[in-house]
Amino acid sequence: MKRVGGWPSSWDLFIRYLCVGVLLTFISGCLSINLTPQKGPLKEKTVSGTRGDKVLLVDIKGMISNKKTVSSLGVETELGMVDRVREILKKAEQDDDVKALMLRINSPGGTVTASDIIYHEIKTFKQRKNIKVYAVVMDLAASGGYYIAQAADRIFVHPTSLTGSIGVIALKMNVRGLMDKVGVDFEVIKSGDHKDFLSPFRPLTENERKVFQETIDSLHQRFVSTIEENRKQLSRDEINRLADGRIYTSEQALKAKLVDQVAYLDEVEDFIQKDLGLGALRVVMYHRSGQYKSNIYSSSHPPSINFNWINLNFVPDTPEPNFMYMWMP
Repeated sequence: MKRVGGWPSSWDLFIRYLCVGVLLTFISGCLSINLTPQKGPLKEKTVSGTRGDKVLLVDIKGMISNKKTVSSLGVETELGMVDRVREILKKAEQDDDVKALMLRINSPGGTVTASDIIYHEIKTFKQRKNIKVYAVVMDLAASGGYYIAQAADRIFVHPTSLTGSIGVIALKMNVRGLMDKVGVDFEVIKSGDHKDFLSPFRPLTENERKVFQETIDSLHQRFVSTIEENRKQLSRDEINRLADGRIYTSEQALKAKLVDQVAYLDEVEDFIQKDLGLGALRVVMYHRSGQYKSNIYSSSHPPSINFNWINLNFVPDTPEPNFMYMWMP
């Protein structure tokens, strides 16, 4: 329509009123637009089979830590792994039809504490509910991933899996040379000589390096003890020979008695059904709204690339050291 006498047309007025209405709606909080997936309650999805008792498939995927997943917009999209596993186990404990857990592991490992907590949570859940746990290694279950697998009654690997890397690593950043070049210094006032021995602004002394190594050795022996407790077919001496940090192929791991069987996921299903004496079983997963699951190979959460968090695996996220059960090739 044409403007009449300098007044806006009815169409112009409509557009203006519409814009004002939308703006007021946003201001009042009645309408919101979510640019990232929102967390909701866990829902059950059958990914294999149609009837029978349930085997719950639990993913241990990626870096093992309790660090939340954050989108490129800085919005939290996924709980930390420890939180997520505990939430899954709490829901499963209330379901009497869940007869076993299948841990699907695809991880290079992670922090010592997160790995140990998840192992402990699965182990105690198994004892409380009196069910069996089966671990299945996909591409990789190294270091902390293999540590968590110790909670299982039986460990399976795919023909092309890699596992092992039994050991501990810690990185301490030393930026002293850089600080000297840019003319920056830090003055530290401390109550004891070793209060700042892990500071990134100076190198370790020989005595501090010895103390640091003792901590690493202690955590390493905890790893070895956990394997000894759960892999009865291996002696302490045998585990110590295997626990030099190296990675093993599926056949090497089987020969070394680090795992029990080479199998694909459908073969693991058949084994579980026979092992539990079930006439039929169905594999289920817990997921949140918007996470599509079509079969047993479906991931627990959609893949994503977060350019804000891309990091070379030998560069620490933060200056403080992390003790890691992690394979770092």
